[in-house]
Amino acid sequence: MRPFATAVLLASALALAACGGKKGPEAVTQQTAVTTIGVNSYLWRASLETLQFMPLSQVDSAGGVIVGEWYQNPNIPNERVKVTVAILDGALRADAVQVSAQREVMQDGRWVAAPVRAGTVQKLEEIILERARTLRQASLAR
Repeated sequence: MRPFATAVLLASALALAACGGKKGPEAVTQQTAVTTIGVNSYLWRASLETLQFMPLSQVDSAGGVIVGEWYQNPNIPNERVKVTVAILDGALRADAVQVSAQREVMQDGRWVAAPVRAGTVQKLEEIILERARTLRQASLAR
């Protein structure tokens, strides 16, 4: 997973460098700010891994927010979902992760809001929490 995290940080740093055009100490300060994770790192990594199947429109490690783009499962072409994850605390706790989801279905050639299937949000939260615990256990074992 380390190469993925490195790639995310590198892409963020490159995007920031392309926008600012600053040189010297100011550029170093901006790059340092990009690599700071303001939330529980295990929950953050677990969230990114859990949502790796969908494109992401916003990834804010300092604020702990991950917003996915609309994802359309190739096996269900008339349905799409959008998922948002918020990490709310620095501790690895069940109430430190909050998942929300939107679902749309195709009706008469246009996307129409539909209810998210029961248990979907809770299942995603459980997957993230379990993965975060596994990541923490692995890091303690080293």
